[in-house]
Amino acid sequence: MKNVLVIGMGKVGSLVGVLLSKRFTVTGLDKHKPHYSFPLPFETRQGDVTDHAFLDNTLANYDAVVSCLPYNLNLPIAQTAHRLGLHYFDLTEDVPTTQAIREMAETARSVMAPQCGLAPGLIGIVGADLGKRFTRLRDMELRVGALPRYPNGLLGYSFTWSPAGVINEYINDAEVIHNGVRKMVPSLDGIEVINIEGQEFEAFSTSGGLGTMCETYAGKLDTLNYKTIRYPGHAKLMRFLLYELIMKDDRALTEQILTNAKPPVQEDVVYVYAVVEGWKGDRIEREEFYQAYYPVQIDGQHWRAISWTTAASVAAVVEMVADGSLPQKGFLKQEDIPFEPFLATSNGSYYQ
Repeated sequence: MKNVLVIGMGKVGSLVGVLLSKRFTVTGLDKHKPHYSFPLPFETRQGDVTDHAFLDNTLANYDAVVSCLPYNLNLPIAQTAHRLGLHYFDLTEDVPTTQAIREMAETARSVMAPQCGLAPGLIGIVGADLGKRFTRLRDMELRVGALPRYPNGLLGYSFTWSPAGVINEYINDAEVIHNGVRKMVPSLDGIEVINIEGQEFEAFSTSGGLGTMCETYAGKLDTLNYKTIRYPGHAKLMRFLLYELIMKDDRALTEQILTNAKPPVQEDVVYVYAVVEGWKGDRIEREEFYQAYYPVQIDGQHWRAISWTTAASVAAVVEMVADGSLPQKGFLKQEDIPFEPFLATSNGSYYQ
């Protein structure tokens, strides 16, 4: 793998390009010209991925493609990569998109690796690593929150990543394993209180965060769930907006309202928390993983926590495929990615 195309030059996609350009020949692609106050260290092109002829002609020049676009734009890119035999990576949390890519992967000549971001993505790698330490599993609970460090307003939130993705996670049902049975539960439900370093948060079900883990762990444990961490009161307000005001039926308008009301902040924090319980031999034990990630400087530029924790995850997976330490074709589940080799990559090292 030498030539990599990164599609979507937003805050995450541009950083994916920066990270990968240290090793690969990277080209960035976006419908609009990137507008950063600093030069990107790789070539960028403008183009519309909804133009299938343009997409075919462009992707033919690369060994791999990383889509950092909103979930609803990923499928044509994946289909083109599949047809041309390119390695494919994305950040989607959307379940139908992932299922379609999985079906393609059955006849793929290359790797098809959706869900390579933070959640799904890193959190699944962490959870699976904890799970390997047990003889028999009982419970696996995974929690992630990307939040402003200094919240204001009732929502206590700012849209530091795709508002369309957030809304999608809040509306679609979430898959879980409960009492040993795979089932769907409503997002924004199952609210629980979490205390992190003396501060109180809430966590609630959202869709897509587990990726393919319910299938992987079916019949192997009693409880598996993923919840999103927010400041207290967030879920109640979002339920009011989406269901009492029926804004769920107009996602575009909801996205516009929330983007205008809650623009991104520079100082954010990403909480990653996983707890697994089970038996080691005949003893019941518990293993935990917790990290709080903050903005970092990369090559002299400030990058938000949500940007780098998402970008470094997919960049690390690209590295592992290029190194041959992951399969070279077919569908790649995040929980099949070993955590220690992931951390040993140049981009995985950001999480240590």
